[in-house]
Amino acid sequence: MLKIYKRLVLILTVVCLLWAQSPACAFSLKHPFQKKKQKQEQIVPSEDTVTLQEETTKDKPLDENSEEDLYYNGEDNLVYVKTLEIMGNNMVDTAFIKGIVTSKEGHIYDRKTVTHDLNNLYATGYFTQNIRAVPIRLDDGNMRLRIVVEENPPVTGFTIIGNDSVPSADIKKILEPLEGSPQNIIELNRSIEHIQELYSARGYILSRVTEVTDDPDGIINLKVSEGRIGDINVTGNYKTKDFIVKRNILSSPGEVYNENVMRSDIMRLMGTQAFRDVQRDIVMNENTGLYDVTVNLEEQRTGKISVGVGIDSSSGFFGSVGFGENNFRGLGQKINLNLMAGTGILMDDNSVLRRANWQAELSFLEPHFKKEGQSLGFRAFLRSFGSYQVPLAVEKRYGGDITLARVFEKYPRLTGSISIGAEEVDLSEGDITKITKLFAEHGLSMKQRHEQLEGGFYLHAIPAIVYDTRDNPTNPRHGLIAKISLEEALAITGADSYGKLEGVIRKFIPAGRKSSVVVTARAGGTLNGDVPEFAMYTLGGPYSIRGFNISEVGMGDGYMMGSVEYRTPIPFIDRLTSNTFINNIRLAGFVDAGRVFSQSLSDEIYDRPGYAITAGVGLRIFIPGLGPINLDYGYPLTNTKGSRSNGFFTFGMGDML
Repeated sequence: MLKIYKRLVLILTVVCLLWAQSPACAFSLKHPFQKKKQKQEQIVPSEDTVTLQEETTKDKPLDENSEEDLYYNGEDNLVYVKTLEIMGNNMVDTAFIKGIVTSKEGHIYDRKTVTHDLNNLYATGYFTQNIRAVPIRLDDGNMRLRIVVEENPPVTGFTIIGNDSVPSADIKKILEPLEGSPQNIIELNRSIEHIQELYSARGYILSRVTEVTDDPDGIINLKVSEGRIGDINVTGNYKTKDFIVKRNILSSPGEVYNENVMRSDIMRLMGTQAFRDVQRDIVMNENTGLYDVTVNLEEQRTGKISVGVGIDSSSGFFGSVGFGENNFRGLGQKINLNLMAGTGILMDDNSVLRRANWQAELSFLEPHFKKEGQSLGFRAFLRSFGSYQVPLAVEKRYGGDITLARVFEKYPRLTGSISIGAEEVDLSEGDITKITKLFAEHGLSMKQRHEQLEGGFYLHAIPAIVYDTRDNPTNPRHGLIAKISLEEALAITGADSYGKLEGVIRKFIPAGRKSSVVVTARAGGTLNGDVPEFAMYTLGGPYSIRGFNISEVGMGDGYMMGSVEYRTPIPFIDRLTSNTFINNIRLAGFVDAGRVFSQSLSDEIYDRPGYAITAGVGLRIFIPGLGPINLDYGYPLTNTKGSRSNGFFTFGMGDML
């Protein structure tokens, strides 16, 4: 029985093997694609993805119900994509589509990869969900992969409504690349972001594209809400009148809100020195759809009485008393009275008389005269001191002036001013014995001394223009400030009338993270008449050639000078303290050079060189309520012909023009 069973099994095995070799059983036993198990990354289609749609061909059918991802042609031969075809695209470039598809020619055919490619194509936004892949089996067992796409309708143009602040042409420049291409919500959203960035860059930070619709003809319509102001409210002003605050706020209800304008408003309010802090809040009114702006003020004490003593390179030991009010009567007006008296005995200059000096000055400023950006100031002064320009003379001056200044509306960085005033200049002999000896030593007549001491009563008219692009008046790092002024002095009594023209430009260049280089060029000259010696241009002192006393380099009818200065914070100081005062201190290194033309009689008497080059170091200190202070030590590098050669300290106020 066992032998019969074994024979039956052998016969059945042979029959099966013969049957398996027949053509009738080739497809069922030997599948054209066999799966080799391999770890693959799971792709989970989202609601907006497409799935792999494999089509069959009549001659080479595929098993659409197969769960296989990788396929083999035979036992160990993988199936490759031999040809990649793109169909259905009219506006989208074929190269762009092939750049998205990762199933390249020569790559292994993988269902998951193809599905991933279809989803990536759909994610570009140019196509509908009717994207499909058609894998076609070739005679060599590899695959021709055909991808069929369906493009969205084309964009034929754009209409924009609601844009009053930004021209439609500027907005359409952003949208133009979309025209002629299939509608693409992804690219459109990017363009909308760029439009809102354009608005923000111009200060319209509340502007939004609120509605997007498309027409059957391919026109896309955009509606912009630019963010208009509803109400402007002011809080925190207990002393300052409401109208004084609001006249400094250029933003107004009904206008599109602009952060740049509001920032300027805040800076203008801070510039009145009536407030310690100014903040703004913006809240949308749900009922009106407008934005209500609240300006929150924190007032500070504006009246001040100052009493001080100190040492000055020209005044010697001095004492001062001052009274100031920066918000006079709550109207934003400024009034100041300053008295100063000095011994003058520290002047180490044998051309300047060592005597007590004093000065008094009363000033008043209306910062908003008739209109915004226009100011009117009054000043009266009396001074008595040892003259810095006429050697060994006592110089007394008293007078006053009125100055009208105005910012040009179309050019807000440009300010024009005109000052009209009257001044009496009185010069008298201070040391007749010494001056007589000096004149005799140089073979000069005392008649020339009489001409030196000739003062007079003058009417002055001084128009000027200032251009300022500095980023920060405290410690500027880039931008420039330039000034050109004309002075016409009409002599009523005394010496001749004269006219002078002077210009200065100072450029700030960033150097490193917090440092800067400051380049200054300055020049002046006589336009008409003979300039009396007390009104000549001088070189030397804190505002020209540092390292010299005032006038010690020389005086004349004209001059030219320049300087280069490097400013940097104290190293590592910001890591040691957060104190604003200390962090605003700057170390400086500088080189000054200048020359005087048509030198004066005093230069001949004291053998002044008329030119100089100096180098030195200094400190730049910003004192709140007073402004920038410069303390410099300069050392002459040129032959000074008997003048100071051991260096000199100078003390001055900021970047004076």
